[in-house]
Amino acid sequence: MKTTWKPHTKHGDLTKRSDLPESVYAFPDKRKEPLTDADHVRNALARFDQVEDVSDDDRDLAFANIKKAAQHYHVDMEETDWHQLGKPR
Repeated sequence: MKTTWKPHTKHGDLTKRSDLPESVYAFPDKRKEPLTDADHVRNALARFDQVEDVSDDDRDLAFANIKKAAQHYHVDMEETDWHQLGKPR
C-alpha cells in the first residue's frame, strides 16, 4: 500500500489544525488523526477503531500512514494489520 503521510514541521507560530496539510493525517481525505509527533501516533493507534465514517480502504491507507509515521517518530508497533487494533470483536 502506497502511503500519503509525510512529516510536517512548522517553526515559529503555533501550528493550528487548519494549517496542516492532508499529508500529515492518517485519514487524509477525512482529515482525521493527525500524525505530527510520537504522541499523536500513539493516540491514532489507540483510537483507530473509534474513527467513524471511513471505509476499509480508508483504514488500509490510514494504517500504512500510521506505520510510516511510527517508524519516523520511533514508536514501537506490534500490530501488522489494522484489524489488530482496538477492541476485539
